[in-house]
Amino acid sequence: MKIAINTGLALLLGAQMTLAEPMHGISMYGEPDLPPDYVSLPYVNPDAPKGGTIVFGDKGGFDSLNPYILKGRAPWGVRAHVVESLMGRSYDEPFALYGVLAETIETGPNREWVEFTLRKEAKFSDGSPVTVEDVLWSFETMGTKGHPRYQRSWAKVEKAEQTGPQSVRFTFNVEDFEAALIMGLRPIVRKADWDGRAFEESSLDVLTGSGPYVIDEFEPNRFISFKRNPDYWGNDLAFNKGRHNADVLRYEFFTDNDVLFEAFKSGTTSWTREGNAGKWETRYNFPAVTSGDVVKSEIGHKRPSGSKGFVFNTRKEKFSDWRVRDALIAAFNFEFINTATNGGTEPRATSYFSNSVLGHDEGPATGAVLALLEPFKDTLVPGTIEGYSLPVTDGGERNRKNLRHAKNQLEAAGWTVKDGTLVNAAGEPFEFDVLLKNGGTIGGIQTEGIVTIYIDALKRLGIKANIKSVDDAQYKERRNAYDFDMIYNFYYLSLSPGNEQKFYWGSKGVTEPGTRNYMGMNSPAAEAMIDKMLSAPDAESYRSAVKALDRILTAGRYMIPLWYSKTSRLAHKKEMKFPARLPMYGDWSGFLPDVWWIEN
Repeated sequence: MKIAINTGLALLLGAQMTLAEPMHGISMYGEPDLPPDYVSLPYVNPDAPKGGTIVFGDKGGFDSLNPYILKGRAPWGVRAHVVESLMGRSYDEPFALYGVLAETIETGPNREWVEFTLRKEAKFSDGSPVTVEDVLWSFETMGTKGHPRYQRSWAKVEKAEQTGPQSVRFTFNVEDFEAALIMGLRPIVRKADWDGRAFEESSLDVLTGSGPYVIDEFEPNRFISFKRNPDYWGNDLAFNKGRHNADVLRYEFFTDNDVLFEAFKSGTTSWTREGNAGKWETRYNFPAVTSGDVVKSEIGHKRPSGSKGFVFNTRKEKFSDWRVRDALIAAFNFEFINTATNGGTEPRATSYFSNSVLGHDEGPATGAVLALLEPFKDTLVPGTIEGYSLPVTDGGERNRKNLRHAKNQLEAAGWTVKDGTLVNAAGEPFEFDVLLKNGGTIGGIQTEGIVTIYIDALKRLGIKANIKSVDDAQYKERRNAYDFDMIYNFYYLSLSPGNEQKFYWGSKGVTEPGTRNYMGMNSPAAEAMIDKMLSAPDAESYRSAVKALDRILTAGRYMIPLWYSKTSRLAHKKEMKFPARLPMYGDWSGFLPDVWWIEN
């Protein structure tokens, strides 16, 4: 890896202009939707008033203000409100970026390099300019000492160099069409903040960001407040028009979800997101709702469902056989549990990309998807090519048919019942733990309650399962180290899956701590599909690769999937408003407070 600083390269810059043209934005395929002279993002209210306070209620706490390392727990708001990147996402397009700190972006003919030109007016909150040196330092430091998600993308950079007074170029050592966009989304921090301190060590030192907010007051594990910077350099950017409207964003932390909800009912917090369809209809009848002081809003979306559920750790011998995982999925009586805990109104996520054009088609693989999978057919789990569907029950409590199937699968895998206990050939009992957070919920439903119903069903197969509840810190530590048998997780997936998929499913995560490959899957076929996604020459080829990956994940039986919702349910104070025109991602990351405003 080489990093070079050079400000006297006028001849080189002139030569580059014949190869590429600086652009105001970039899209994964084709051109971005918005023209160079766009005045605002299409889903904002450009005339939204400024002012007011939004109070968030959050569960858990924080003990660090550095969200870019593996150590510590940092509040989400630091990344969202304080620190900026070179480019920013439009949530009305599958994957399009527009300039923020960077005025322009240009790439090589095959995206073998990307170059950004910084805006001269870009400044940190202390008034110091955002420089190329800050950019290069941020990339290298996070790429070598930061969280593994940054290290993976940095490994694809062959050379990082300054190519002009305001310009920086990254040259890649792999074919990856998404790499240029990933570079645009990397956070840029102020190098001087780390003079005399180690970046990789967790601390409560305040970051000096270039974003619209600054950290105001905080008390670890209790609250943190962000104040809108009146001197924010980017106030007049078209990309920011109608955004960042509240004067103060305050996060209050609670240890219990019930207490958090009571805080909202009492007016202590400004809004809440309800993940339980049944509770949305039954528990929002308190005085503030009936009087109209609290409004219930449903936000539709067109994004993938993702997959939330209980993940098998296949690093454990007992879960390494797909037939065992198939049996344990069959034993999970989804229809009964969904009705008992969630009102039964939400659909099950039948794939990792349900509710989108990226989800695999039912039945056998055909066409381009089949062609991608064929070379790996001897290594794929049954059902990947032929088609796999989750088991369905009649909704009754007994689940006899699926339990019979589970028993047969377990016997085929070498497990039999003796004296009421399921044992292997060595006489070892089938027993495992489900690791949960203390008081953890899934869409407002106590996770422990769902697992308890499941454990009762497993007893009928001779399996002993135990609930192990730990605090947030222990949970994160054990999850990062893959120190569990089964764990609950929600894989959020977008309409533009790319490099992060190797962070989720890549073989390095089998042993490398801190990835999201919690299931420990080691699939050359899956990694090949991700490589195909990243090098796809057009949108059709890209979609085929994602559909093939979806088949590998779904048929692999790596987790017991739960439900998803086609809408988000937000209850909020009546003064809080959002635009009538919603982005295709709906209530996605940052939607609230990003484009909301206070109307008194």
